[in-house]
Order: sequence, then structure tokens, then C-alpha cells
Amino acid sequence: MERPGRRMPAGQQYPPSRSGSQTGNWRHRLWGPVVGFGLVSLAADMVSDGARPLGGPLLAQLGASALFVGLVTGAAEAASQGLRLVFGPWADRTGKYWTFTMAGYVLTAVCVPLLALTPFAGTAGMALAAVLIIGDRVGKAVRSPAKTVLLAGVAGPVGRGRGFAVHKSLDLAGALLGPLLVSAVLVATGSLPAAFAVLIIPAAAALVILVWLRRRVRDPGADRPVADPSGLPEPPRGKPAGRPPSALSSVFILFALAGFFWSAGLVAFGVISYHLTADVAVPVSVVPLLYAGAMGAAAVGALASGVLYDRAGAAVLLVLPVLIMGVPVLALAPSAGLVLAGVLVWGAATGIQDSTVKALVADLVPQPRQGTAYGVFAAFEGAGALAGGALYGSLYGARPALIAAVAALQATALVLLLVTLHRARHASPGQGPAEGLT
Repeated sequence: MERPGRRMPAGQQYPPSRSGSQTGNWRHRLWGPVVGFGLVSLAADMVSDGARPLGGPLLAQLGASALFVGLVTGAAEAASQGLRLVFGPWADRTGKYWTFTMAGYVLTAVCVPLLALTPFAGTAGMALAAVLIIGDRVGKAVRSPAKTVLLAGVAGPVGRGRGFAVHKSLDLAGALLGPLLVSAVLVATGSLPAAFAVLIIPAAAALVILVWLRRRVRDPGADRPVADPSGLPEPPRGKPAGRPPSALSSVFILFALAGFFWSAGLVAFGVISYHLTADVAVPVSVVPLLYAGAMGAAAVGALASGVLYDRAGAAVLLVLPVLIMGVPVLALAPSAGLVLAGVLVWGAATGIQDSTVKALVADLVPQPRQGTAYGVFAAFEGAGALAGGALYGSLYGARPALIAAVAALQATALVLLLVTLHRARHASPGQGPAEGLT
């Protein structure tokens, strides 16, 4: 029985044994699309994550109040998560995963550099900036489920765990390089418009790589039945043409519930940075360096868990709730050394959550429903993060109670994850990609 992540797309087989340059060429062909998607994410994250820290200062410069800034940034993140419930099923219904992927990246590539023009738009500048900031995150919602379906397909031959891990590592590199780029421009020019304008370079690079990939990676929807020469559709056996299965499995819903609970316990970095500056007296200038360290730990966590996922199975994810239990104990401690350890643990947990978890979603859900599944899963995690924000905000001053609450949430997540893996492992033959989760 094959391991998750090593499943080949229908109609393909593993290559026969090769040696020397033939083997190297074949591996290059298998890894090329995975690395290509990773480079797209690297460039796109340079754009989004380069602009995100500057959204508040830009709105303030345009005359916005703190309430308006909070409403705009909150609406942007809500759109990024919540609209995936719309665009994921929509991509599944139409089978046009590339269309949604391209549209989402174009939206980000256009909206973010245009922020450079808002200071010159007069009284309409603040409203325009709000629309563009939200538009960037809508682009994330449009592309994310469809792009993840495409990535799951091309990562299958190399191992979904490793494929998602390499992609996430490149994604995190963009999340680091973007803020460094705009910071350098701000130091050199002191101009917010110039900092936004320079992001047109990685935006253009993302679109160029995406067009290159589009010519080499088939749309999974292209394999669906089409009309025969008589003009009548030819439905697949037992299924109406073009219609994916009507419901997600109970195993997937259990996994999504586990995602809600671990997300509710994983503190946002904003709370950690508040603790660093307010209670540990760490200089503000040091906080970005600590965040960079967390992103490095996230890359290591993603790569390590991805390799173990392909070799040993989905049980590697059992470490995620355990890591999250330790975050409030360490990251909210009074000692700077313990907080640093907590930041690294937080980063590792974030890396696993954003990479290997997605590999298991692809192995639990048949391809025609994967867009819907990623949208639903993001909604569960987003709801958990919202609940977790309220939890940490209300119990920040009572840390023993906060630690106990997070431990209870992660114990629940661990139980749900164990039940998920048990049911997936014992799924009856023919139930799809849930087989082989050992």
C-alpha cells in the first residue's frame, strides 16, 4: 500500500529505473513544476508581505483613524480566509483551476504596486488605498484553493510532503525578502510611494513564471469528460458529467475540526511582539529579526515534516498540537531567552501547519473536490484563529489560565487527529486517496 504523497496521477506510472544523466534529467522534470510554483509564491509573497507592514502607515498618512485602519486590515484578512469558501467550490465546479490561479495572482500584482499612486489621488486616496489593500487579500482567496490543487498534482510524483515543504520554504523566503526590499527603499528614499512602486518588479516576475508554468502544467479539470461528436455529454460511470462528489467525507471534517482547535491555540505573532516590547523590554528594532528567525524555523519545520510525511506517513502531524502547547509557556515567559525559544517553536508549528497539513488534505480528498476542501479547511482554521485571538486577548494577564486553556484545546486537537488517522487508515478499499495513511 503506497504512502501518502507518493500517489501518481491517473494514467501515469513511476518511471522505469534510469542511471546517470537520464535519472538527473527525469528528477529535474519532476521537480521543475514544484520549484516553479515555489518561485511564483516567493515573488508574490515579496509583493504581499512587503506591502503588508506598510498598509497601516500609508492609511495613517492619508488621514485614516486607528478605527478605520483596524476595519480595513480586518476586512482584508477576513476576505483572504472567508472567500476561499466561495472560490474553492467554484474552481471545483468549473474545473478551471488555472483560471482562478492566474486571476488571483494578477489581482495581487496589480493592486499592491498601485498603492504607490494613492497619495496623489487627493480626497479619494484613502478610499482607493482601502480598496487596493482588500483587493490584494481577495486575490489570495481567489487563487489559493485552485493553486493548491495544482501544486498537489505536480507534487504527487516527488512526494506531496516534500513537494509542499519545498514550496513553503520558497514562500517563506519571499515573506522575508519583501519586507527587506521595502525597508531598503525606505531607508534610501524615505518615500512610501517609492517603497510600493518597487514591488512591481517581483510582481512582474511572478506573472512571467506563472505564464511559463501554465504552458507546462495541465489543468486537472481538462481530464473531465467532455461532449462527444454527437453533442451529447459522456458522463463518467456513476457520476454526472462535470459534477464532483456532493459531499466531503467525515474523515476530512474530523481533520478540519482538528485544524480549528490547533489554530485556536496558536497565538498570532502580534501578541508575541506585543509581549516582547511591553513586558520583556526588547527594542522594537529587534522584533523583525526575531520574526526572521521564526520564518527560518518555519522553513526547517516544513522541510523536516514533509520528508517524514513521505517516509513514515501522516502520523508526523501528531507533533503539531504538542508544539503549540509549548508556545504560550515559552513565548509569553518573562525571560528573553525563553521567549526566543518560544518564537522558534511558534515558527516550526507555523511551517508544519502551512505545508504538510495541506499534503494530508490532498491525500484525504479526491481531486475533483480538493478546491472545495482547501476552502473549507481554511475557513475552519480562520475561525480557530479568530477564537484564539479572543482567547489570548482576554487571558493575557492570567497566563496560567491561558496555558491551561491552550493545553485543553491542543489535547482536543490531538484526539481528533488520532481519530482522523485511524479512520483514514481503515477506510475501505476504493474510497480514494485516504488509503495508505500509515
